[in-house]
Amino acid sequence: MKALILGAAAGGAFPQWNSNAAACNRARSGDPAAPARTQASLAVSADGAHWFLLNASPDLRQQIESNAALQPRHGLRSTPISGVVLTGGDVDAIAGLLTLRERQPFTVYATRKVHDVLASNSIFNVLAADVVKRDVIAVGQPVTLRHADGADSGLTVELFPVPGKVPLYLEQADGSAPPIVQGEDTVGAVIRDGRSTLFYIPGCAAMNESLAARLRGAELVFFDGTLYRDDEMLRAGLGSKTGARMGHMSLSGPQGTLASFADLGVKRRVLVHINNSNPVLLADSPERAEVEAAGWIVGYDGLEIALD
Repeated sequence: MKALILGAAAGGAFPQWNSNAAACNRARSGDPAAPARTQASLAVSADGAHWFLLNASPDLRQQIESNAALQPRHGLRSTPISGVVLTGGDVDAIAGLLTLRERQPFTVYATRKVHDVLASNSIFNVLAADVVKRDVIAVGQPVTLRHADGADSGLTVELFPVPGKVPLYLEQADGSAPPIVQGEDTVGAVIRDGRSTLFYIPGCAAMNESLAARLRGAELVFFDGTLYRDDEMLRAGLGSKTGARMGHMSLSGPQGTLASFADLGVKRRVLVHINNSNPVLLADSPERAEVEAAGWIVGYDGLEIALD
């Protein structure tokens, strides 16, 4: 099985289009210590010829053009993309579906709640029902991922609930903070090929006992790296919300990601969905040195990992 990071940044990417922050300007200038990153998505394949996307970011067209593995190879129109697995209904997970609207057969895999989000917004009807299949996946039930012709890809996906919250655009109209919940709103995905296993969890509000048990001893985990500090957006004057309010763990602190993974025995750990405010994006920052010393890879666009 192969895994290819298409994008490693959180919503807004790095640099964010309207950010005049120092880190974003370093990325914008081409600073080699601050390489640009597009919005989070992962591609997986059992054979190197057929690929499944985990989330469809708003940057999907750019990501396809940047990765030859996802570009058409046969006839006048074709694609090696067989399907898209969605881990939530946030804009930065579903907007890229609109890029795939050219009557190209593939399957969208998601929970009932996320499919309901798509169904409630008629713009997603550009994914014609007679061409694009929508498969509802019940949490906790492994499902075979299939090529556009129905053939078994050799991969299975299981979606499982992780602590999270509803997408920002679905929050209460009165502005009150929604509770952190564990259900179909935010899920992780585990992909298996019969020999190897990987986890993709781009959004997670907390590490609890059930998630820790699931991840213990895992071969490869791509995990939410949104913020380094819970209050970093406030400290930088970039926003009014903490990471906890946004439904994301911070990397640092006693309840943070580094501490939570320290005793889980995960073999390879990769940070994805990294916000442009997070100093780990800078190769010369002390925060980058700290996470790498703890055994983490700071994900970047184009990183490919092969699992035997």
